[in-house]
Parts: sequence; structure tokens; C-alpha cells
Amino acid sequence: MSSHTASSSNGGNGSDDSGAPRRNSKRPKYSKFTQQELPACKPILTPRWVVSAFMLVAIVFIPIGIACLLGSRDVVEVVKRYEIECIPAVNRGNEVQFIQSAADKTCTISMTIPKRMKQPIYVYYQLDNFYQNHRRYVKSRSDEQLKSASKENDTSSCKPEDTATGRGAIVPCGLIAWSLFNDTYSFSRGNQSLTVNKKGIAWKSDKEKRFGKDVFPKNFQGGGLVGGKSLEASIRLSDQEDLMVWMRTAALPTFRKLYGKIEVDLEAKEVINVTLANNYNTYSFNGKKKLVLSTTSWIGGRNDFLGIAYLTVGMICFALSMGFTIVYFVKPRRLGDPTFLSWNRGPGSH
Repeated sequence: MSSHTASSSNGGNGSDDSGAPRRNSKRPKYSKFTQQELPACKPILTPRWVVSAFMLVAIVFIPIGIACLLGSRDVVEVVKRYEIECIPAVNRGNEVQFIQSAADKTCTISMTIPKRMKQPIYVYYQLDNFYQNHRRYVKSRSDEQLKSASKENDTSSCKPEDTATGRGAIVPCGLIAWSLFNDTYSFSRGNQSLTVNKKGIAWKSDKEKRFGKDVFPKNFQGGGLVGGKSLEASIRLSDQEDLMVWMRTAALPTFRKLYGKIEVDLEAKEVINVTLANNYNTYSFNGKKKLVLSTTSWIGGRNDFLGIAYLTVGMICFALSMGFTIVYFVKPRRLGDPTFLSWNRGPGSH
């Protein structure tokens, strides 16, 4: 049996050896897709094509840049820094001690309108050197708690502002809510008070989806250290638009957040008197506070960057097109014959 098996085995090997050699190749099955031989546009970048492409970009980008700059310049903006001015002279040098005391922090500043401002006029507060993008700060919140009253005790991500000693969970919990901006502003011109509309300043998606209609503040600012503004316990979170605006953390250390809207026109050279409560502590981290009045245009608020970027790219492309044109006419170079390119040769040519 064993000899017969061996001979059969040897015979099998012999028959394999005598036949055609078997190829053990890893080459994939041929197709035009895998071999990148599908029909495609393969332009030849001649000087005329290059110059025309750069000139086309310049023709498109330069007018867009000019339009963006003009739209930005149509915005009237007034900025007033006040965190130093609103510290009494005797307390300058001890700002942190003053801001943490129970002293009266009411302050009056004035803002002169340079050009006519058409309604609505947006009121912003601006903070400098405030890092809302810090990882631990950004994570210190509970979105589930904000959405539903049934998730009131979902505070695992909110430390150290998660619970009030002996009173249960803090709603809303976390450092972001705890540090809510609490300076207040009231405006007047002459003897006329200007009303600030604080409705409609938050995103619609925040009001409808992220902040629940059945969630009310509870034990807020009830810890040993008060961080910022207190919230009315009788007002549900979906109506607390100041909180919604603040909870959208900024990506950069200098940012503006919407405070409200003035819905009357302000004339050029008018002096607006602002009575404010300088409560928010930016002195501990060398921060700055500014009050901003701004109109808008079709491009939004004032932002020259977009227009400058378009103009810069357009001018660079225009300069390159002119440079290539001069080089092409002053020192021309003979072009290669495109018939020698691989995709222009016939299947039998080499």
C-alpha cells in the first residue's frame, strides 16, 4: 500500500513537472480602473493656459475682495473698554480685592456715535484673555441635564461645580454655567432711556433642543464661591437666553457675545450714556472688558479679513500672470511635442 501510494505520489509530481509551469503571481486581475487607464482629462499646462488661469482667478477674486471690504466698512462699530475706568482711583492696584468685596460697583461711561447707526444695533460684551477653550472648562457641563429634568443628577462631568453641600445637584452644573457673565448695562441719550431687547439673542436650536422647557435652576451659585451671575429659579432654562449665549464656548481667548439689541436709530455725534454694574472679575487673570455697539451689513459684522484675503490672493495671481507673460515674450522656450506623451501614443507604439 505504501509503495503504491508513493509511486502514485511520485507520478503525480512527475505529471506536474511535465506540464506547463504554474505561475504563483500576486498581480491583481487586470482592469482599466485598477491600472488607472480610464478616460480622463489630462490638460497640458502651456504658458497660455497658466497665464489664463491665474488671470481668471484674479478677475474673480479682486472684485469679491473689494465688495467684502466695502460691506465691512459699511458697518458702524463703537468699542469702549471699561474695566480700568470703572475701578475707583483709591482701589487701583487692588482690583481683585475691590471686585470681590460688597462695595457698590456701579459705573457710568459714555460712548460717542461716529456715524448714523440704523436699527437694530447689536450690543456685545467682549472679553480678552479669557480661555473658554480650555479642555477642563469645555468639558465641565452636562448636556443631558440641560435637556431634561429627569437627568437632574447627571453631574459626573461637572466637577467641581456638581453638587451643593447637603442640597443635591446644581442645575445647571459645571464651570461654564458657574462663570456666567454678570455685568449689566443700561443705556440713555439725554433724558431718554434706551431699551435693550434681550429676546432672540440665542440660537433657535439651543432654545428648542439643547435647553429643556421642564428644567429650572436649582442650587445655582449655592457653593462657597460665587462665580458669576445668578439665575432666577422660577424661569426655565429654555427662556434664559443669556445662559444659552454664554454656554456656546468661544474658540479664541478674545471673543464677543451678544448682550441684546437696541431697536432705535442712533444719530451721528450723539453721546450715549451707559450705567453699568462692573461685577465680573477679569482682574484675577489680567483680562479686559469692552462694551461694543455695532450695526450689520450684508456680510455681517465688521470683519476685514475676508476682503483682505480675497484681495491678496487676487493680486498675487495677477502678478504671477503678468510675470509669466513677460517671461514668455522676453525669453520664450520651445515647447515639447505632446504626441510623445504616453496617453497620446497608439497601443503599438514605443
